[in-house]
Amino acid sequence: MNEVLQFALRHGYSMLFVLVLVEQIGLPLPAIPLLLAAGALAGADQMSFAGALGIAVVAALIPDLSWYELGRRRGGRVLAFLCRISLEPDSCVRRTEDVFQRHGPRSLLIAKFIPGLNTAAPPLSGVVGMTRARFLFFDTAGAIIWAGSFLLLGWIFSEQLELVAEYVAQFGNFLLALIVFGIPAAYVGIKYRQKRKFLRELEIARVLPQDVHAMMTAGEPMAIIDLRHALDLLAHPAALPGAIHIAPEEFEARHIEIPRDRDIILYCT
Repeated sequence: MNEVLQFALRHGYSMLFVLVLVEQIGLPLPAIPLLLAAGALAGADQMSFAGALGIAVVAALIPDLSWYELGRRRGGRVLAFLCRISLEPDSCVRRTEDVFQRHGPRSLLIAKFIPGLNTAAPPLSGVVGMTRARFLFFDTAGAIIWAGSFLLLGWIFSEQLELVAEYVAQFGNFLLALIVFGIPAAYVGIKYRQKRKFLRELEIARVLPQDVHAMMTAGEPMAIIDLRHALDLLAHPAALPGAIHIAPEEFEARHIEIPRDRDIILYCT
């Protein structure tokens, strides 16, 4: 087994802590491959399963609790910031709010398995006023389920570790670099491209707030539709004058309420 792989074995706990911490902060670096590798190493008696689980849970809770506190104090502005840096901008908050409305605090048990929901769930818990004790209970349980699932999956396939080591020894550092850096980089690249495409499509049909204000001041006829989720309204109840509030899930049933003889302005968070 080459020196690079030996380095990964010696510093596995530190690497696991840093990568889980960075992912939970919101940066697009997936920790799942390293969780699987840690589980495989534990199955080969080269790492402690309990130690890896404890480190992953602590690394996840540190940023989660920080985002929760920011959500309590800054509200929807924190969610807006997270979605600007997210690789899933079209579903970052919306998916989280829908799941929260259906399942409440129990949604934290599955949040880390769902892109977007993983990032936005902790601050949204603070926005909706979840108590700190309740948040810590469900978020800790969710972190244990998430990290434990992938560690266990790696443990189950731990017998394949020797085969992987043989390939690494055969192909040298190039293969290890491809696994450690190439796959995450490719994932980030694809998601970034999707994000840029989404933003370009959004800009085509976008109208600036100052333009809407000028149209309202001039008395131009328009229909303003407030598409914010109920949880968004809880955080920021103010609305544009004359706006009709229609939740996205109600749009198909209530579209008849929208006038067809004027410009239609849609806005959300």
